[in-house]
This record gives sequence, C-alpha cells and structure tokens, in this order.
Amino acid sequence: MSIDLLDPRVRASIEQYRIICDVLACDPELADTAAFCAHYGFALETAANTILVASKKVDPPKYAVCVVLGTTSLDVNHTVRELLDVKRLSFADGDTTIARTGMMIGGVTAFGIDGLPLYIDAAVMAQPRVVINEIHFEPPEKKPLEFVELHNAGTAEALLNGWQLGKFRFSAAHVIPPGGFVVIAVDPGAFQKAY
Repeated sequence: MSIDLLDPRVRASIEQYRIICDVLACDPELADTAAFCAHYGFALETAANTILVASKKVDPPKYAVCVVLGTTSLDVNHTVRELLDVKRLSFADGDTTIARTGMMIGGVTAFGIDGLPLYIDAAVMAQPRVVINEIHFEPPEKKPLEFVELHNAGTAEALLNGWQLGKFRFSAAHVIPPGGFVVIAVDPGAFQKAY
C-alpha cells in the first residue's frame, strides 16, 4: 500500500521525521489489536496501541496520547496520572478521542497528532528496531556539540549499511550490537571533550 493513501496529517508527520515504515491496508472491522494480529499474522507483543487519556476534573482538561504494546495494560491510575500531575485520569471516550485526534476509533496513531503530550512505553521502544534515542540539536553551545545518538533496543546486531543522517552516510562496517549505542556528532573532538 502506498504512503499516499494515508491520512494527510499522518503522512506529513512520517515524511517530516523521515520515518521508514510499512503501510498496510486494514479492514476497519479488524482494527481491534487482537483481531488485526490474528488476521494479518502479527504477534500481539509486536503490535502497539495508541490510546488517548483524559483528566476532565481539572480546568482546562488535560489530555495525553499513550502508546503501549498489545500485551501491556496502560497504567492510567499510577504512571500516566503522575506524568500528567493530576489526581484522576481515565481513558477518553470515543467522541472525545475523535474530537481531540481527528482519527477514527481503531485507527488512532501517534503520528499526526499535534499539541498533546506523547508517552511511549519503554517496551514499545524495545522492539527489534533501531530507535533515535537522543537528539542534541542547536544546543546553547552552538553547532560543535550537535549530535544524534542511536540505540539498538533489539536482540540482534543492527547493520547500518546504507543509512544516512544528513550528510553522514554509514558504511558496511557500521554495526550497533544488541543494547548498544552509536553517536554521530558534528564535531567528534568537541563532543568527546564535552561528554
């Protein structure tokens, strides 16, 4: 399926952050995570749910977008409540979710949602993909200390051959071991002195 068929906001977000992704057509009747995984052959522990939570007991109400694996229960009343610094928090109802995200129930994704805090569970980020772990962009110290840190959260080596960040292109020799990190710095010498 072409990325051009995605909701324009989702597509713009993916393009803005240059995310490499697979696009899969999904029958709305199969949007429930368990049904989706069973039908399309994905393991439940590799599928993520995007959930809107709300605290309407404060003025103005507070909302947040949370992403957890299909095998994880969202800890609304402890972890997320503490992150939002509210006394009560609950899952947003369907109408609120549609109004705040502009997306259909069963089709909500973190991409394309603006203006809301986004909390992604560590278990999602630990899936066998390389994730951008840290970006130090336009620091107060200016350009010499700009860097990007990549983290291999998977259990196999991540081969970076062909990857490119700006003008920096990885060679076949660039590998991140499982659990490892690599830093790409504008000025490696300045980076080493500072860190």
